[in-house]
Amino acid sequence: MASELTFYTNPMSRGQIIRWMLEEIGAPYDTEILDYTSSMKSDEYRAINPMMKVPAIVHKGRVVTEAAAICAYLADVFPEAGLGPREEEKADYYRWLFFAAGPLEQAVTNKAAGFEGSEQQQRMFGYGHYDLAVNALADHLAGRDYICGTRFNAADVYVGSAVMWGTQFGTLPKRDSFVAYADRLSQREAYRRGKAEDNQLISEMQAAG
Repeated sequence: MASELTFYTNPMSRGQIIRWMLEEIGAPYDTEILDYTSSMKSDEYRAINPMMKVPAIVHKGRVVTEAAAICAYLADVFPEAGLGPREEEKADYYRWLFFAAGPLEQAVTNKAAGFEGSEQQQRMFGYGHYDLAVNALADHLAGRDYICGTRFNAADVYVGSAVMWGTQFGTLPKRDSFVAYADRLSQREAYRRGKAEDNQLISEMQAAG
């Protein structure tokens, strides 16, 4: 019997963020694996996400795209998982979730593409410049276990994924606060289950050529 939640992904994508989030909430879900050259560009998938990008979810007939939005949505509609923000956590939760999805990602991807802009252009950028964005997050995490203090929530799935990926592949520096945060998150059982699932899928795809 099909579940009410379908997850569209490719294991070599930001879909790994949502795999982790789905493992954290513990709700049943179906998975549709898409490839970059055909099924992701199909008319069927364009009807779900006209951007032809993954991840995406369809929950009870409703589509959600964008990894940060999916994390926030899942935390909201599965409150029993306890991954949404408590009242006192809402400021940090929303601030840093949107910071990672906007200014930080823009800073990282622009730098990776070799574009940092002139001083005048940086005034137009929401992140200013790369070091400014990186320092803002590193300073926030210094002396904290998680984004909102001592309790893990959905913001940590998204921000933590950015930090872990960035420090692993060199798009973020290995600041002490980043390394400690990444080490802490990598011990979570849900993270390990999701990572193992995606790694298995990657191995199968590579074996199939």
